[in-house]
Amino acid sequence: MAPPTLSLFAISSFLIASIIWGWKILNWVWIRPKKIEKQLRAQGLTGNPYRLLYGDTNDMAAMIKEAKSTPIKLSDDIVPRVLPLHHHIIKKYGKGSFIWIGPVARIVIMEPELIKQILMNNHIFKKPTHNPLAQFLVCGLSGYEDHKWAKHRKIINPAFHLQKLKHMLGAMQRSSNEMIEKWEKLGVKEKRIEIDVVPFLEELTSQVISRTAFGSSHEEGRAIFELLKEQSELTRQVLQSVYIPGWRFIPTKRNRRMKQINNQLGCLLRAIISKRSQELSGDDDEDLLGILLKSNQREMEENGSDGGMKMEEVIEECKTFYLSGQESTSNLLCWTLLMLSVHQNWQQLARQEIFQVFGDHDAPLHFDGLNRLKIVTMILYEVLRLYPPAIIFNRIIHKETKLGEVRLPSGVHLLLPIILMHHDQQLWGDDVKEFKPERFGGGVAHATKNQLSFFPFSWGPRICIGNNFALMEAKVVLAVILRCFSFELSPSYAHAPTFVVSLQPQHGIHLSLTKLTSSIHH
Repeated sequence: MAPPTLSLFAISSFLIASIIWGWKILNWVWIRPKKIEKQLRAQGLTGNPYRLLYGDTNDMAAMIKEAKSTPIKLSDDIVPRVLPLHHHIIKKYGKGSFIWIGPVARIVIMEPELIKQILMNNHIFKKPTHNPLAQFLVCGLSGYEDHKWAKHRKIINPAFHLQKLKHMLGAMQRSSNEMIEKWEKLGVKEKRIEIDVVPFLEELTSQVISRTAFGSSHEEGRAIFELLKEQSELTRQVLQSVYIPGWRFIPTKRNRRMKQINNQLGCLLRAIISKRSQELSGDDDEDLLGILLKSNQREMEENGSDGGMKMEEVIEECKTFYLSGQESTSNLLCWTLLMLSVHQNWQQLARQEIFQVFGDHDAPLHFDGLNRLKIVTMILYEVLRLYPPAIIFNRIIHKETKLGEVRLPSGVHLLLPIILMHHDQQLWGDDVKEFKPERFGGGVAHATKNQLSFFPFSWGPRICIGNNFALMEAKVVLAVILRCFSFELSPSYAHAPTFVVSLQPQHGIHLSLTKLTSSIHH
């Protein structure tokens, strides 16, 4: 039998530990959020009162479910459908407002100068450490900070130099031609076919990233794409729920599946990386992975093993290549074809420009010609304004920080709602909801009046490293499609933009395609 004093000591220790943990939990779920709410309201910011643990997340889930239940008209504002809670809060409380994701306050920032300050000073305004489960999706360059971010950016940069991108044009055109051949076979008896272009564009961009990033076979690429697509949906579910510390260790069905997908992706990518490492020779670095591996090798030779990336870090960067390179470009192309099917005048103008620059549909594309596609570029910018792939950015501060006239407490999140900025009537004018590529006729600076109101690829030091790759691929695919087909919106199309990691069409993009004859070409 234990001595009474020992039992008393054990009981006392347990009680003290329980009180400490109880206080920490109470502080996390109630005391601290209410203190922050009081500080924010005292400085003129408004929002819903904080509600224990969940905040606004239950409202958000219900609003998203309701928004996704029915399509909208093409002329309707898409913001209430893709960001219903944010739209509701801003409509109710104004631009200087906040929302509660669990016990965390997220302040909506919609002043161009404040957004510029946030994106420029990435050493102060950092990307938040998300729910650990969300890091299964992508945890490469986009999720790193400070020294690690700078190191990875330096190693990856050479892969996206324009001279390297030129070598990838052939793979982009080859994949585009293969998609056109499939369309032609579908309409072998008729010149007109009706299809959902989304799965074709997803397969196309998956194939392009497989060829340009990994030099791998399309079968390997398809397996990676399918796994990342499933992981994206599971991640969306995770990010829309309150994270309770330690929850990732609970073997729920979703947790188990996310870990399983992560392991499968690791195995697939490790095999591709190992194979590619053995194949590298003096000049054999024309794909993104080959360039990255050579750049990494140089960095380790100059600065030791700590100067480069480890295998697991290379795997994470490959996931970033794949997800960003495939999904964002696929969605950009989907929305562009939708807009051109509705606005036939712009489709015809783009087609005329492509024939003028490149000639007949059999003529190969060339890099210099892509840079001369002014009308196509204007169209892509306007699509990126109306349908940006990423619709909202999130930043966190780890110490009290002054932003404009407001002093923000440590730990709050700052929301930069790209889509709300791109659709802001005060910034863009009364025609903000209209598809008008001519607004970019004088370039981005002229269209935005030199304000930071257009940032589909982010801005500042952390601007998307693959933005030139994405725009180049979009131009190549459009050039190939427009030289072979004209298209219009199918009567079966249902307009239903939705947000799942990126902005995508919930029910596909159904178009009627007509094969062009040689007499129409010019």
